[in-house]
Amino acid sequence: FRMDFFFEDLPSTSQSTPKSRHEESQMTFKVKATSTYMYDNIYCSSRIDDISRRVQDLVEKINDSRTSDQTVMDSFQEKLMEKVTEMCQQMKEHMYTVYEENSNEMQVKLQELSEVLESCTKLNTELMEATNALAGLREGLAISKMSEP
Repeated sequence: FRMDFFFEDLPSTSQSTPKSRHEESQMTFKVKATSTYMYDNIYCSSRIDDISRRVQDLVEKINDSRTSDQTVMDSFQEKLMEKVTEMCQQMKEHMYTVYEENSNEMQVKLQELSEVLESCTKLNTELMEATNALAGLREGLAISKMSEP
């Protein structure tokens, strides 16, 4: 800061005339006015520095808060991914359990179907044998009717 004092009404040092009361009061007034101006400048500058420092603090707090928010979001994302992965694994395990239960039920049904098809094959064979036997009997009857007079 620069301190400027103006002493316009002061007599020069080469003059030897004493100052009048009026001259002293003018000099004092000008020094006081300059001092008040300097005080106002210093006060204003101090206030600007204070405001600037407070703004900088607020900006730092905002940046810290944003960093904290990012950390919270990263942590949330990580935990969410862990939970989603865990839920997917549980769903897979449940799906495999259902597959296994369905496979067991299908195996039982397939076994029953196999037994029914085997029984059908036996019955079909017996039916074919019975059909052949009946055809043979019919032929035998047809020949015997022809041989009768």
